[in-house]
Amino acid sequence: MKMLKLALYIVLIINSLLSAKAKTDCNPIQLIPCATAILSSSAPSEACCVKIKEQRPCLCKYIKNPRLQKFINTPNAKKVIKNCGTSFPTC
Repeated sequence: MKMLKLALYIVLIINSLLSAKAKTDCNPIQLIPCATAILSSSAPSEACCVKIKEQRPCLCKYIKNPRLQKFINTPNAKKVIKNCGTSFPTC
């Protein structure tokens, strides 16, 4: 009985962690730390890279938005994403 309770507890913990991770707040304002790097082709800051990695699941959504795609789907933005150690999404 104790093993069953322990297994159930572990499943609940894993489920809550996965749910929390899956819920990315897709808010392009979160990428403000990257604005300078994207617009001027300078090196991204650590804060920018943290936000790029957090917002990566949202990038396709941003690319499909006509107002945002001109900032996200650019050579500089692709360079920033790559310099932050992640890959540009294939949408």
